[in-house]
Order: sequence, then structure tokens, then C-alpha cells
Amino acid sequence: MRVERPWGWFEDLLEAPGYKVKRLLVQRHCQLSLQRHLHRSESWTVIAGNGQLLCDDAWTTAIPGVMLTIPKGSIHRARGGNEDLVILEVQHGEVLVEDDIERLQDDYGRVIT
Repeated sequence: MRVERPWGWFEDLLEAPGYKVKRLLVQRHCQLSLQRHLHRSESWTVIAGNGQLLCDDAWTTAIPGVMLTIPKGSIHRARGGNEDLVILEVQHGEVLVEDDIERLQDDYGRVIT
């Protein structure tokens, strides 16, 4: 099921104990909240488009094939470039819920906790 967000959308592809796989589309020139997770780590693989990926203080150019590991508690975000950015996200952890997001900055006025 596709879940619409102000920056694009995501869909859950697969879930089992300890992991969840999602596909995210970040629209061109849009970005995810600057965020961190208390209960999970994530692995991102760029599968289409372009943009930038942030983990802690390091920006990475996002093009197909680029992979990024995001440790639990790391501050991160993805930003679409001049094309939509499509990411395959694998979450790892015991608690894999959408509420496990601490938003530090958000372009869309969503609640920051």
C-alpha cells in the first residue's frame, strides 16, 4: 500500500521479525525531515533518480547504486535532486514502527518532537 507524504510517498514491500523493506520516492527538490530513530538502524540503496543523502555530518551524492548505512540514533535525511529520488530502505531492529521518528527539522510543518 502506498502512503502519501508531503515529500513523495513510501510503500512497505516486506516485513518479518527484525526487518522491514520499503520503497521511498522523494520528489525532485523535496526532502525528508531531518530525523533520527531510537529503535532501528536503516540501510538505503538508491535505485533511480538523483539527489543527496545525509548521515550525521556527511552528505553523499545519490545516484543509482549508492548505498548508505544509517546507524541507530544517527541524524539523517534524503533530498531529491533535479529528478525524483527512489530509495530501497531496509530497517533493522526489534521495534519497526512509523512513530519511531524524532523530527529535528521539517519543511512541511509537521510536529517536531
